[in-house]
Amino acid sequence: MPAMQQIHDTGLPFMKMHGLGNDFVIVDARAQEAGVTPALAKAIGHRQFGVGFDQLAVIENGDADAHLVFYNADGSTSAACGNASRCIARFLMDEAGKSELTLTTERGTLLASDAGNGLTSVNMGQPQLDWREVPLAEEVDTLELPIEGTPTATGMGNPHCTFFVENAEAIPLEEFGVRYEYHPLYPERTNVQVAQIIGQDHIRMRVWERGVGITLASGSSSCATVVAAARRGLTGRKVQIELDGGTIWIDWREDGVWMTGPTCHVFSGTLTSEFLESLG
Repeated sequence: MPAMQQIHDTGLPFMKMHGLGNDFVIVDARAQEAGVTPALAKAIGHRQFGVGFDQLAVIENGDADAHLVFYNADGSTSAACGNASRCIARFLMDEAGKSELTLTTERGTLLASDAGNGLTSVNMGQPQLDWREVPLAEEVDTLELPIEGTPTATGMGNPHCTFFVENAEAIPLEEFGVRYEYHPLYPERTNVQVAQIIGQDHIRMRVWERGVGITLASGSSSCATVVAAARRGLTGRKVQIELDGGTIWIDWREDGVWMTGPTCHVFSGTLTSEFLESLG
């Protein structure tokens, strides 16, 4: 029986996981083709008619321990997703009895390790600081963009726009986020962060993710914010970030930007043949 026909007949297994409330549907396609398409990802991502997620990740076989492919809730793809990478790393380390492993993504090769006390670390690689790499539409200073509020642009395999504000809670993020996600300076749209310095190497941050909206946390956004804060002299390179969903720790080292935090495997389930067939 062809793999895709079997999936339609028996359903598609998945896991629901989250990192600090940043939630994911994870499809393991190492043993059998999953057939995830942008249309299917968008359907699964609907929180009323599907399962609901901030991102969907597909685990595939690759040259490393696994290769990861990411989809946003609107069906668009992303080269990086830090919290999903941490969740999957935890799942794979537990499965294999390992304390470290290597993942590949469109962003590149990511190293992951067990940080102890239920925490998982992933090296998200070096930040992209040149305007072409972010990418931006024209040559500008990425440290202070020619946008009201002079945000900082950072690439972490996906584009980011970080605003440093006096009070992160006071920003109407639903209006603010969508306004800058589609700013013409960002040809691929952007993730938007509002960040408040609340102490030495301590940041309060809220997140608007492109193709998703407001999320309780974002790993790549956390990395981008610390890189931006360190570049601007607002913090050092090892920072604790308070997100709506909890606390994450970022450490911008010589070998890349490491992020450390908790993960949770909430449940496992199966997308029914009825649901899959309803999509055509």
